[in-house]
Amino acid sequence: MFGRMMNNYYYGKSGKGDYKKEDLPRNRRQLFWEMLRVRFSGLMRLNLMAIVVWIPLMIVVGRAFSMFVDMRTIYVNYGNYLAYGSTTEQFTEESAAKVAANLKKDYGAGDDTQSQAAALIKFEQENREAIFFWMLQWMIPCIAITGPVKAGLAYVTRNWARDEHAFMWADFKDAVKGNWKQALGVSAITGALPFILYVGYDFYGKQAETGGLLFVVPQMMMVILGAVWAMAATFMYPMLVTYKVTFGQLIKNSLILALGRLPQTAGIRLVLLVPAVIAGALFEFTGIAISPLILGIYYALLGYALSRFVMASYTNAVFDRFINPRLAGVKVNRGLAEPDEDDDEDETAEETRSE
Repeated sequence: MFGRMMNNYYYGKSGKGDYKKEDLPRNRRQLFWEMLRVRFSGLMRLNLMAIVVWIPLMIVVGRAFSMFVDMRTIYVNYGNYLAYGSTTEQFTEESAAKVAANLKKDYGAGDDTQSQAAALIKFEQENREAIFFWMLQWMIPCIAITGPVKAGLAYVTRNWARDEHAFMWADFKDAVKGNWKQALGVSAITGALPFILYVGYDFYGKQAETGGLLFVVPQMMMVILGAVWAMAATFMYPMLVTYKVTFGQLIKNSLILALGRLPQTAGIRLVLLVPAVIAGALFEFTGIAISPLILGIYYALLGYALSRFVMASYTNAVFDRFINPRLAGVKVNRGLAEPDEDDDEDETAEETRSE
């Protein structure tokens, strides 16, 4: 009992005991949960090592969030002032007068409450769009520089997810060094795409307001294009660290796999969005400003590496089903017990007894 416990404790570490055959997972679900248990602390260390490259993006998003909160505070306080004539310690009569003056200057509001309210709504809409536009612009270089680190993460998490050893720093560094060019190409497109899609969506949306519903079609195409790229990106980094492919083949094969496994890939992406959706909903409907901070702490400590581990587990299964069986000498279902393993052992035991 003690020996098996020690084997389980050291499982996956170089030079330590491995599981016995009967301990091997029988399916992908068992493999995922077992490897997550074994590699949980390693994922936290890997997360802390890789999250550094995301600091510029965190700063940009944090600044945008701060501007949004400031704008939202003005909108709510002045809206309450117009509706109820009430002020607070932070929002005084002097502050209300300054807001009214700015609405007159920038939005042509009059002195009446109705005109001020209409200008206030326009102020909130335009500033929300301006803040979002500013954030998307700065996200381009911030996301572009993350590609090589994603390649390193993809290599380490791929090995861990299929029960293979990987040195956290050495293998991470080698994967970055060997795949940085293609990884930068993928991350550069990923960084620029939100800005391009937002501009296109906004343009066609305004055209639809004046030119008819015909422009709704290209507007929706912007949404579909972004969704397809997000799903294809699930396969891109695991594929570039696993196979020798050109950049064009990388994009093409990832798109084919994403579309071929559309429901499953979309499901994985949606599951990974759950923490962000919860934090966003809490802030939007309750005004709890600390929820984005909690979300940031989660991703800084574990969330980023955990999401990569989930995607690695999924892409390993897809590669084993659609790619690896077509390649000579490539082993499939790594980390899983062979389906006929027990049958072979039973047959051998029976032959031995008959002799």
